[in-house]
Amino acid sequence: MTIKTDSRHLYLQVIDRLKEDIEKGVFKEKEKLPSEFELSKRLGVSRATLREALRLLEEENIIVRRHGVGTFVNPRPVFTSGIEHLSSISSMIQNAGMEPGTNYLSSFGLPSTEEDVKRFHCEDDETIITIERVRTANGEPVVYCIDQVPSKYLPSDFSSRKDSSIFSAIEESGNVHVAYAVTFIDPVGYHNQASPILECEPETALLVLKQLHYDDNDQVVLYSKNYFRADKFSFHVVRKRV
Repeated sequence: MTIKTDSRHLYLQVIDRLKEDIEKGVFKEKEKLPSEFELSKRLGVSRATLREALRLLEEENIIVRRHGVGTFVNPRPVFTSGIEHLSSISSMIQNAGMEPGTNYLSSFGLPSTEEDVKRFHCEDDETIITIERVRTANGEPVVYCIDQVPSKYLPSDFSSRKDSSIFSAIEESGNVHVAYAVTFIDPVGYHNQASPILECEPETALLVLKQLHYDDNDQVVLYSKNYFRADKFSFHVVRKRV
């Protein structure tokens, strides 16, 4: 198992070897890796080199290090999607061969805040509806969703439609079409609100997608903040050379 040196930095070769061993099942998902002493001896590298490799593997979410316990192999994400196109969480779950579901938590309206006025370009006294839901895959909670939308874009009976699509509700009148979204992605660790709802272990990371959804007139009609379990979801983007 000793590393065969090539022209690259040694820690990069260690990363490739550990990824290969994980791929081959030498180290299985959720399995604890050997100690640093044992692993560095097996690979024939210094502990400093190994630590650098493990640090980068943890940044890639391939492993997780639990203080005082050890280093473990993270499960592979079940759901993966490009972010170039607006696709629903339900479709991502269905594409993985699983059954999507929704647990409705709450829906309430409040007068617009200063931040809402800036975001939606709405009136000071306009009502903003906040919807909290948990999206599930085969009954397991995987995404915690907070959506905010000015009430004028929703049907009057929307609060009674707990399982309806927000996109569909906004577009129901035919006057509004959700054309595109601007997305910001932030990785976070344990979150006091979202992590317990998603039944996360303390070391389970989250990916937070904040999205501003625009209509054909470049008007923000929906703001979403979605907390995805990083051990279940991965996102990628295709970049074209210009």
